[in-house]
Amino acid sequence: MRRRLLRAMIATMLALAVLLGVPLTTLTWTGISLAAHEDLADRLKRISEYVLTEETAGRLSGPEALDLDDFRLLVPGNGTLVLLGPSGVEQVGQPAAEHELSESVNLGPGYVLTLSIPRNDVRSRQWIAVAVVVVVILATLAVGVLVAVVTVRRMTQPLEQVATRASAMARGDLSSPWPYYGIDELDRVTTALSEANTAVVRRLEQEGQVIGDASHQLRSRLTAIHLHLDELTLHPDPEVVSEAAETVALVEKLTAELDEFVAASRSTGGERALVDVPELLFALAGDHDAMFSAEGRRIAVEVDGTPSPVHGGPGRLREALSALLDNSLRHGDGTVTLRVEELEPAEVVRIAVSDEGVGVPDELAPEVFRRGFSGGSSSGVGLSLARALVEADGGRLDLAARRPAVFTIVLPTGPSGSGGPGGGLVSPEFRRGPVPHR
Repeated sequence: MRRRLLRAMIATMLALAVLLGVPLTTLTWTGISLAAHEDLADRLKRISEYVLTEETAGRLSGPEALDLDDFRLLVPGNGTLVLLGPSGVEQVGQPAAEHELSESVNLGPGYVLTLSIPRNDVRSRQWIAVAVVVVVILATLAVGVLVAVVTVRRMTQPLEQVATRASAMARGDLSSPWPYYGIDELDRVTTALSEANTAVVRRLEQEGQVIGDASHQLRSRLTAIHLHLDELTLHPDPEVVSEAAETVALVEKLTAELDEFVAASRSTGGERALVDVPELLFALAGDHDAMFSAEGRRIAVEVDGTPSPVHGGPGRLREALSALLDNSLRHGDGTVTLRVEELEPAEVVRIAVSDEGVGVPDELAPEVFRRGFSGGSSSGVGLSLARALVEADGGRLDLAARRPAVFTIVLPTGPSGSGGPGGGLVSPEFRRGPVPHR
């Protein structure tokens, strides 16, 4: 789009330069020639008026008595003044050039006074004037191209930023703010995408709640069935025991399939990658800095050593951290600190999110991760969905301290030698189980 707009604007300016430059150059060329003729005609007029005045006063008997040297000051530097009469030709000034520009006037019967200048003198002035016009046109065109580049950039940059934010939403980033630019049409597109973003978040929360509730109910029923079947395995009839054992195996298989279904529902799909946690934290802090600054607060990022990249989805981890930042913005106070460190013996990376607020009340602490729980206003994505996203990457999210509130995310590190921070995709052979809850 940027190139098309730029090409269209440059083509328009080139067309204007041609449409205006050609007539302007022609007028300049012709105008200088006409000015030269008018100058010669004006000089001859002054000479003829002098001759007429002298003849009227009786001080001049006629054109034949003229002394052309008296008019030398009226002759241009390279010009020639010629009086052609019945008695011959009288000349003053430079010899007549082969190509000349001249004007003539009749002084009486048989007398013609001609004033001429070399045409090259006029040509040099014409070429200089044309060169000035061309330089002005080129300078104007250059300024126009510069203005076009700046204008096109200002027009397309907001579109590119909105497209980048939409791409981030497609990759799973549902919490970063949407940019607005005061352009009605573009802001309407941004508003529509923001509303779609909100709808996706709400749908994810609803689906997560429905899946969690359904899995809880099914697990409860399957556990009850399993207990009853265990009692049947103690029956004295061998056939009953055999049937009960087979049924127990089916129940265990159904339970395993239910676990796989819940895990698949929490996955965002696509290959998992190596995520550079410090880079992600700095980017996230930059995205949320404006919102915290508006409340007189700030975000600090602390990196302990050189943590290894973690194995997971960048969109899921970013979304979980965004939920924690949103929770701190709404319920916390003071500086929010994002601290990351690697626990080398355990091969995990721990991310701590803390603030300087009053913390979480003891009666609310056990409920903060429960689906549908809210300590006041809505908390955006929600801590329940944040925990589900972290667990989908094989990690865990806990409330490590209540006063002040400290939330910790623990994620497994990626395999050594498979890429640097923010590196490529993890090989399909690598699999790591979830970090257990303690």
